[in-house]
Amino acid sequence: MIRKGSARLSPRALNQIHGNLVVSGITSRGLQPVRDLLLSCIASFRGGMDYARRLFDGIPPPGPDLFMHNAMLRGYAHAGAPHAAFALYSRMEAAGLMPDGFTFCYLLRACCAGIGMPACSGAGWQVHAVIVKLGFLEDAFVRNALINMHAKCGDLGVAGALLDEASERDVVAWSAVIAGHAARGNLDVARQMFDRCRHKDIVCWNVMLGAYAKNGKMEKARELFDCALEKDVVSWNTIITGYSTQGMLEQALEVFDEMRSVGWMPDDATVVSLLSCCANAGSLDAGRMIHSLHLEGRRISILTGNALVSMYAKCGDVSTAMEVFSRMKEKDVWTWNSIIGGLALHGQAEKSVQFFSKMLEEKIHPNGISFLCVLGACSHAGLVEDGQRYFSLMKERYRIEPNAKHYCCMVDMLCRAGLLLEASAIVSSMRQPSAVVWRTLLGACRTHGDLALGKIAQERLLSIKGDASGDYVLLSGIYSSYGEWSKVETVRRSMDKRGLRKVVGYAQIGHETADISTW
Repeated sequence: MIRKGSARLSPRALNQIHGNLVVSGITSRGLQPVRDLLLSCIASFRGGMDYARRLFDGIPPPGPDLFMHNAMLRGYAHAGAPHAAFALYSRMEAAGLMPDGFTFCYLLRACCAGIGMPACSGAGWQVHAVIVKLGFLEDAFVRNALINMHAKCGDLGVAGALLDEASERDVVAWSAVIAGHAARGNLDVARQMFDRCRHKDIVCWNVMLGAYAKNGKMEKARELFDCALEKDVVSWNTIITGYSTQGMLEQALEVFDEMRSVGWMPDDATVVSLLSCCANAGSLDAGRMIHSLHLEGRRISILTGNALVSMYAKCGDVSTAMEVFSRMKEKDVWTWNSIIGGLALHGQAEKSVQFFSKMLEEKIHPNGISFLCVLGACSHAGLVEDGQRYFSLMKERYRIEPNAKHYCCMVDMLCRAGLLLEASAIVSSMRQPSAVVWRTLLGACRTHGDLALGKIAQERLLSIKGDASGDYVLLSGIYSSYGEWSKVETVRRSMDKRGLRKVVGYAQIGHETADISTW
């Protein structure tokens, strides 16, 4: 029905083709060129659904046919726009067009795209009712889509009942229900169903393998992986990603070597998982090895390039991160975020701010992470005016609502500069200041000797989380700096009354641990 091989065209090319169609009058003489353009528009570029809708709405009488409606429904389902999909279906009904099996498959997929929206779960039940009413439940594709919808965001009991009506060999239906139980944390039930399934294919094995890996059950995942009669690149990637997510770099590299030894070539997903694990573990040598063995001399995708920049930046090799960044022909906002954050993390805050400015000049639309990186850089470099300007820019020009981390950066930046009143004003403007924000302000009060504000911050901290000994220690430090020893004693007694003890600090180098407790 919908051809997967539709050409992917740029917005400029689509505009040109559309213009040619209108000028030549093809849109009024035949619908096939419009169908082809509509499919290309849906598949070609981000934001393509808006363009596709304008084209769709501009089709002259008798208007779009069922194929075009289904193409739009498919596009909305893949774009995660369930409300637009159901609004279009209502228009389709009003036009007197009878739906087919494809229509229901796309509507059910749209329901899954709206997981977490109560309206989408209700819409799924309505689609179920229409499917039964029009007799489409016998269509295997529609039934499997219905099972998948109920397994993901509906009623697992209904999904199980529909599975009982399906063919025993319908492994797609079995895989959907197994995945549904696993997604809801019912791993034992998922495994029981997996064992009951008599006709497992590689997809079914990968679903169960992924369930264990996502839930951190790596021993069971490895056991299942070793028992699999057949493996594909997804199987290998799943077990490698599972180990990487758990920070088990050594095991991930072992599986990676095993993968290569049996003739499987790693793809971007494999390499990205390993590089991410190297970045989190701070293992620069392992990251360099993966880079040299599998990426040197090859055309690097934007996904792999981002992982490389992030790995080198997090591991402290900023010069190589910059080299990879400069060699990348394509960059997205995550590429820029990696280099901006990496520079800030390793003491090159001013250069980090310069790269943020360059990103804006390149017309790259920043996201919340971009501003978090640059605000952190401004905080460490003492660039208060720049930080305040970027904070305003985030809210006013880019309409990004600051979260707790953005506010923490701003409070930290103002506190470092000794601007405690301005920092207090930022805290007061927050809907629900977190303990971290108040603790940052309390620490600054100790550093700059603001007794009154420190007392307020400590009281707010106690109302949020009264069992953190460090908060009492900070307040005691403020009192002791003013020589108010009676109040220091009062704080100590409050700690004793609550049964709190100062957490002993320690530094670890290799296997040697040194107690550095003071107070």
